[in-house]
Amino acid sequence: MADRQFDRRTVLRGTGLVGIAGVAGCISTNDQGNEGDTGDTDTPGDEGGDETPTDTDTATSTPEPTNVGMVYALGGLGDKSFNDMAHKGIKQAADEMAVSFQNAEPGDASEMKTLQRKFAQSSNPDYDLIPCIGFTQTNALKENAGNFPDQKWMIVDSVVDSDNVASYVFKEHEGSFQVGHMAGLLTTMDFGHEQDGTTYTTNDDAVVGFVGGKQNSVIDRFEAGYRAGVAHVDDSIEVRTAYAGSWSDPATGQEIALSMYEKGADIVYHAAGGTGIGVFKAARNKQRFAVGVDADQSRSSNYDDVIVASMVKRVDTAVYQSVKNVVEGSFAGGEIVSLGLANGGVEPVIGQSYEDEIPDSVTGALSESKSGIVDGDISVPTTPEDL
Repeated sequence: MADRQFDRRTVLRGTGLVGIAGVAGCISTNDQGNEGDTGDTDTPGDEGGDETPTDTDTATSTPEPTNVGMVYALGGLGDKSFNDMAHKGIKQAADEMAVSFQNAEPGDASEMKTLQRKFAQSSNPDYDLIPCIGFTQTNALKENAGNFPDQKWMIVDSVVDSDNVASYVFKEHEGSFQVGHMAGLLTTMDFGHEQDGTTYTTNDDAVVGFVGGKQNSVIDRFEAGYRAGVAHVDDSIEVRTAYAGSWSDPATGQEIALSMYEKGADIVYHAAGGTGIGVFKAARNKQRFAVGVDADQSRSSNYDDVIVASMVKRVDTAVYQSVKNVVEGSFAGGEIVSLGLANGGVEPVIGQSYEDEIPDSVTGALSESKSGIVDGDISVPTTPEDL
């Protein structure tokens, strides 16, 4: 066990980037538990018409707020992960600035272009910024950005080359390397945790797992980084991988993870949105460990007993900063903002129930590998084929 009280935020804290770091530094991880409180999130019911979405969430009485139309990724709000982090960012903006926002949640990818267009066509209110959350919105945004050249847009997890679009991308492979490094270290040692029963490593073969939602270039970075981090400990550690084919299917996530745990996996990391809740259920059932994603899921979900860490991806920071830029008249249209370990865009966060339990040998090793990645001494692959 660790010899001292461990501050999980000091494992691999970002060194800071002008503009982004100031925002990341003022967001407390203690707020993560509120990510499931998404407020009014009704999506417009008539996808074929030209009416604008309704149920505006206004956090200030100022007569001329900055109006923001949020178009979320598939899986919707309440995923305790990617979409909820985006929602946290717009909620923070509304709490701190004269900002009014409205949420729209597409049921499938075919609805994204329509929802984007409805916000852009609206004149009451006139939306100052339309954040498009997730790479699946790329093609729709390319068309709409061209059709509405005076509309300001931002997109997360993709790049749209247009003067009226600010693109925010993340180095998920870097943060995934870190949690893979941690998983590799824990699976090779005797490690246990007592909370509503005992969670422990198996003491047999060293095995870990990875569960993806749908396979694409973004999730490739999660998988590749994780596997590379595990191999950084010992390339003989087995890494089982599987994809659920959905971002909102906890039952399939649970089935996949149960199989992995039954075949000896000590820890399973997911990059699967709401599907990942099933991974946590399986971990609890088999008294093994899990690693969350995007948010600190030990706080945003009810599975802190099994979530040893999360790979936090600061989608909230990207949304908040893009809105702040519009409010301040410094919209970064045409720019690509890349967020990784060096500027706090991604980071491993120890689960709240494990803060004083992770051995110093593990946290020390993580600090070293972070320095290696940031300094360029460790090259992290971005696709599984590069391993």
